[in-house]
Amino acid sequence: MITVVTSISSLLLGIGTLLVGVGFLGTLLGVRAGIEGFSEQVTGLVMSAYFAGYILGTWACPSLIRRVGHIRAFTAMAAVASVCVTAHALWVHPLVWAALRVISGACLVGLYIVIESWLNVLAPNQKRGKMLSVYMMTTLLAMAGGQYLILVADPAAFMPFGIIAMLVSLGLVPVALTRVLQPQPVETPAVVGIGHLFRVSPLGVAGAFVTGFVLSAFWGMGAVFAQGIGLDAAGIAAYMSATILGGALLQWPVGHLSDRFDRRSVLTLFCFVAGGLSLAGWFLVDVSTVALLVASFFYGGVAFALYSLSVAHVNDHVSHAEVLEATRGLLLIYGVGAALGPAGAGLLMEMLGARSLLAAIAGVLGLLGLFAVYRMRTGAPIPAAAQGEFVSLVRTTPEAVELLPEAEVEPELDLPAPPPESAVEPEALRPTGTD
Repeated sequence: MITVVTSISSLLLGIGTLLVGVGFLGTLLGVRAGIEGFSEQVTGLVMSAYFAGYILGTWACPSLIRRVGHIRAFTAMAAVASVCVTAHALWVHPLVWAALRVISGACLVGLYIVIESWLNVLAPNQKRGKMLSVYMMTTLLAMAGGQYLILVADPAAFMPFGIIAMLVSLGLVPVALTRVLQPQPVETPAVVGIGHLFRVSPLGVAGAFVTGFVLSAFWGMGAVFAQGIGLDAAGIAAYMSATILGGALLQWPVGHLSDRFDRRSVLTLFCFVAGGLSLAGWFLVDVSTVALLVASFFYGGVAFALYSLSVAHVNDHVSHAEVLEATRGLLLIYGVGAALGPAGAGLLMEMLGARSLLAAIAGVLGLLGLFAVYRMRTGAPIPAAAQGEFVSLVRTTPEAVELLPEAEVEPELDLPAPPPESAVEPEALRPTGTD
């Protein structure tokens, strides 16, 4: 593991420094929006704009990287992102902020593409999984640590925006000065048709969409919720970081269960557990802040694993040749759900109050759990021994998909897609569906 970290240290240092600032920016904007008197609905729409930019950047940034190269593209997009951060403080208006969030989302996904495509060049086949794990852990820990910058300066002042802008700018220094060979130009990825993915695995597609919705609702409106229930700056930072740290530290032990049991059963269980923990937070607000933070930690550990479980479940139902394109399709579905999450949560919070965010998350996860139960009743499971390996994925780009263990399969070992689950049972007992 030390060798893996050392080989990509400059890239990790660059993206880690940048994400400390980016992780704080979402929280800062949520708090500042409350100070400026933005309604929850307006704040939700502003936060959703980031994910719209994220989807746009997934398609637009590869062509830029092809034209100018990875280092120049990284430098340019980091510079634009830094300017956007400063502009938030200079023009405090919902429409301006929404436009800046679209630009920021597009730039940041471009930065992720640069780093993740670089990791693909550096990763030996036998170390791809470890390298992806180190990268994902770095991103989550950086964003969790960034939450405590809210204690450094008054959110109503310019200083916190200046600190974020400096961190974003400093993040490009290790990448610009790296001696690591640049990767080949990035090609715009193809995506398997959404309709095909839904026919192959309705549960996997629904899981990707719902996970995008609930996680973006947390990223965009979590600080607004914490502020709305009366937490001070330290409490807001603790709430946000506790959830993120839970996602960083518990994903792998939680995901390990899905490699040993029917993936659908684990996904169903986690939906209900995450929904129950979110609903418990509703009541714990009036009981104990410490108890709320503990519930949030375990919620993050379970909820952050749901997207990875959804990807793994779909991959169990496609051929090795389709794995990368299918996972890219799921990223698009995740992005659509993410673009809707903060806007929907903001509207509900405007109508019912801040803590309704937790009820909304619990309700959506409960519906996904019920759908998973339905799919279990209409299709036979894939044996645990035939399932692919669980891999942690959090807000990735198509380039990170290349690091999936399935990508290591040699052409001569490429296998056809598994037969529908109905084919494993006698004719009279065959259920319908492939989930």
